[in-house]
Amino acid sequence: MTLPLRLGYKASAEQFGPTELVDLAVLAEEMGFDSVFISDHFQPWMHEGGHAPAALPVLGAMGARTSRVLLGTSVLTPTFRYHPAVIAQAFATLGVMYPNRVILGVGTGEALNEVTLGLDWPDPPERFQRLKEAITLIEELWADERVTFDGNFYSVKDATVYDRPSADAKVPIYIGAAGPAATRLAGRIADGFITTSGKPRELYTETLLPALKEGLEKEDRDDDSIDTLIEVKVSYHPDRDVALEKTRFWAPLALSADEKMGIHDPIEMQRRAAELPIERAASRFIVSTDPEEHVEKIAAYVDMGFRHLVFHDPGHDQEEFLRMYGAEILPRLRARFGA
Repeated sequence: MTLPLRLGYKASAEQFGPTELVDLAVLAEEMGFDSVFISDHFQPWMHEGGHAPAALPVLGAMGARTSRVLLGTSVLTPTFRYHPAVIAQAFATLGVMYPNRVILGVGTGEALNEVTLGLDWPDPPERFQRLKEAITLIEELWADERVTFDGNFYSVKDATVYDRPSADAKVPIYIGAAGPAATRLAGRIADGFITTSGKPRELYTETLLPALKEGLEKEDRDDDSIDTLIEVKVSYHPDRDVALEKTRFWAPLALSADEKMGIHDPIEMQRRAAELPIERAASRFIVSTDPEEHVEKIAAYVDMGFRHLVFHDPGHDQEEFLRMYGAEILPRLRARFGA
């Protein structure tokens, strides 16, 4: 069996306020998108024009205003400013309110969201171990009536999550990853794997997807036991200059890991991003005026093995994007790959 293709929308909390994000989720459902994923930041990438509403109340409001779309985080960090037990409680509540519609997407985090709160920013190996332990604790709190847990980083004593979904409506956990270790972990223990587009093809075909398969095989899981989600960065507009310029707000995505390592201030992030030429700012995006070109470039990710495509448009007019993509791109993809 092959999982069906799902087409989603990325609601960017770095760029829009909470009420607008909820309205956009409603429109995405109306336009035929299958899912809406929201980012979770304490601070945005860009100081000027940036936003950072809390993801949890926004998800609750999205659920109340929609009836069909899946709703999730891409991604939330349950290891520093959130205690994993608090996330277990919050997503159990969302799962009770909107059964089989909520996804907890998690990752190891960014300094931008944690250092400002006076929290230490450890090296990647510790961040990875924290994530593994946090997921273990969350799963135990969802599965057991009374939990006492004494880990290397987190502990609870006689803890119960009183309101949680039934076993057949358990909230799935997706792991966001850009490297092989977290990807293998996703293959071993997660319900889904999240990554982002616009990087060299070899990263996906020779590193990430083989690591995912290795993790699945280690636990004797088949390929269909995990959802493969990729955020596909697209800039679609009839005017190519407009499509190109839309990417400017998201220039920080084009900074290398070394260029943005440890930056916790959106003002400094914006300064560094402003120095990039527009061609580099747009380098992670599919920029085109042609619907067929969009479909062909998106199809490359489907052919690699991704079955859940979540589209992220960089522009400020998201209503225009949702209507154009919903009318022009989604039907072409479904005709080609099935729904």
